[in-house]
Amino acid sequence: MSGRAIRVRGIVQGVGFRPTIWRIAKQHGLTGEVWNDGLGVMIHAFGGSEDLDAFIRQIPLQLPPLARLDSLEVHVLDDLPQGDEFRIIASRHDGTETPIAADAAACRECLAEITDPGNRRYRYPFTNCTHCGPRLSIIRRVPYDRCHTSMAEFAMCRQCRQEYDNPADRRFHAQANCCPECGPKVWLEDHSSQQLACADPIKQAADLIRQGYIIAIKGLGGFHLACNAMDAAAVDRLRERKRRYAKPFALMAKDVTMIARYARLDEEETLALNGKAAPIVLLSAYGEKVAPGVAPDDDKLGFMLPYTPLHTLLLQELAAPIVLTSGNISDEPQCTDNDEAREKLADIADYLLLHDRAIVNRLDDSVLREMAGKMRLLRRARGYSPEALVLPPGFEQADNILAMGAELKNSFCLLKNGQAIVAQHVGDLENAAVQCDYRNAIALYKQLYGFRPERIAVDNHPDFFSTQYGQTLAETEQAVLVPVQHHHAHLSACLAEHGIALHTPPVLAAIFDGLGLGDDGTLWGGEFLLGDYKSYTRLAHFQSIALPGGTQAMREPWRNAYAQLRHYFNWQSLQQNYGDLDIMALLAGKPLAMLETMIVKSINSPSSTSCGRWFDAFAAALGLHSEQVHYEGQAAIALEILATPLFAVERPYPQAWLTAPCKDLSILSWQGLWQAVLTDLKQGVDKARIAARIHHSLIAATVELLNGFSRQTGIDSIVLSGGVFQNRLLLEAVTQQLQQHGKTVLSPQRYPMNDGGLALGQTVIAAARSI
Repeated sequence: MSGRAIRVRGIVQGVGFRPTIWRIAKQHGLTGEVWNDGLGVMIHAFGGSEDLDAFIRQIPLQLPPLARLDSLEVHVLDDLPQGDEFRIIASRHDGTETPIAADAAACRECLAEITDPGNRRYRYPFTNCTHCGPRLSIIRRVPYDRCHTSMAEFAMCRQCRQEYDNPADRRFHAQANCCPECGPKVWLEDHSSQQLACADPIKQAADLIRQGYIIAIKGLGGFHLACNAMDAAAVDRLRERKRRYAKPFALMAKDVTMIARYARLDEEETLALNGKAAPIVLLSAYGEKVAPGVAPDDDKLGFMLPYTPLHTLLLQELAAPIVLTSGNISDEPQCTDNDEAREKLADIADYLLLHDRAIVNRLDDSVLREMAGKMRLLRRARGYSPEALVLPPGFEQADNILAMGAELKNSFCLLKNGQAIVAQHVGDLENAAVQCDYRNAIALYKQLYGFRPERIAVDNHPDFFSTQYGQTLAETEQAVLVPVQHHHAHLSACLAEHGIALHTPPVLAAIFDGLGLGDDGTLWGGEFLLGDYKSYTRLAHFQSIALPGGTQAMREPWRNAYAQLRHYFNWQSLQQNYGDLDIMALLAGKPLAMLETMIVKSINSPSSTSCGRWFDAFAAALGLHSEQVHYEGQAAIALEILATPLFAVERPYPQAWLTAPCKDLSILSWQGLWQAVLTDLKQGVDKARIAARIHHSLIAATVELLNGFSRQTGIDSIVLSGGVFQNRLLLEAVTQQLQQHGKTVLSPQRYPMNDGGLALGQTVIAAARSI
């Protein structure tokens, strides 16, 4: 008889991994033991050599649905077996070295049980097993045992305990295991906190939605606000009460058949919708119409499928999709606590569908969009966080780094034992409530992972809350503070995601976003870089243009249009030649003399190369949200939507751009593009055609510059990142054209290309500089 010691690392705790090992060992007639420890799972197996080899081969082939295998190491074991059977034995660890699994959508087996009248979990909204259900959303500390979760107060009944103790049962050691007899309860209240007497609160909630009411629903990672997506009055009422006047609402539908009535979806999008993460997927609107207020002026709909038994039971009662948007007043974090929801949502929701299982970790819904043939995360939260990324070769010894992330779309990142743990989407740190949530989330992650940072990476921008809080933590923890340039972080995050080794030669990159502080003290955002993990060189950038009013220029696109036009042209000549254009008429009514003084004297008018503001300027010129945007990127999104129908038949404007050398840099001037756009507007050319030509001009200029730098440097690997590349037309065309020139194009997929992925880049830069 031979023995093997098998070390397994990855997401292997709390996901049914040990029962799977027990079952495979039984199938091969092996004896031995399996247990959890501080590094993952340890297996001691004894039997014939052929049986042992077959057993080891089956481990990666029979992983449970939520497991992820990062490594499997096998050593000869000289010990003798301790018994004549294979056993699951008690854990031997504090748990802080082992990844925590993400929350997962209800599995088929659990869904079958809640729809089976003969099953004891029939219509029970908290049904789960080791293959699905809550994880991060309920954990307070490690190890991931029931006593350390919000299920601690629910003692298992005899039948649930039998399932929990049986290795052959899929609920073996399912920490959230429960049933109607012993688990959480759901009930319905009106907005004055009076509980409604009803036999089935979920059916009653569905009936109220049909009648046009707004319902606050306590879900897995927070509250949602729901209403009938076909009821225009209900949707408009929700917008008004929530103070979310323009940003599209998410939708939930019973199944993909229902979704297909309202949107186009392909195989990849269908797989994503049905996956264990069950994210929101942005789809092209097509077919039947939902209420106009769901996604005003947008050509996309964000759909998700029910991911908990509660949502499944609710949607089974409804013949149409529902709006399911975060349960908050706009810009605040979504509510997670019953009393908080009663207080903050009472003026929004008519009724509240509540339960008594506490939400420990707030988790927004993740958002994906298919672009350039890949599903790409735009917001990473429920279903994905806190799954760790094993960093590329060269980072194996990297440890104890905390990266604070950006100001907008914040997430932070812990680096431990060569793995990057990017936290869930936190939100925009301009809001005091989000700042509090951010501090609490960092503290919880430090506790969960037994983490004390030795280095803290922050953005270069001194006014970011994330930077300031990072400085405070560095003093408290006596950690080294590592400032990281914003666009370098975007580049490095993409390299890390794609597994590019630490000592790989530099790559070229186009990083287009709203803004980030540059090394020269100005605001960057239209950048062409050459870089690796440790350093970068700025090769070229958009013409630097003032942002009159500073942050006001991010909210009022007309300011950017004025700044661009007055930079490239004589204002009096513009008035003479194009004074009858709508944009000129709009600008004529603005305090231009004051803005001119601000720009000339550099009063609250920082210079910026921002591609995001470039898009805003052209959107304003075409009359798209010229006065004001209600959410980040609204004007740019509108320009993309306008351009889409004619994009395939249009081409770039001739002489739309010019690159001029300035010291060691190339400056990208857009005077020719502005001249062409103004001429087309004066001639009454269809604005959709103009929008398409603007996109093509940016694409052509980007490809031309990158190809030129590739020839100069001999480098064929190119990164495309930054929030502006969430523009599907831009990403797909630049990618395709570069690939046609033989270039290897890397762009983010598993982590957002917007600032939600920035912390990963900060982490690997700080690590690279310390190794």
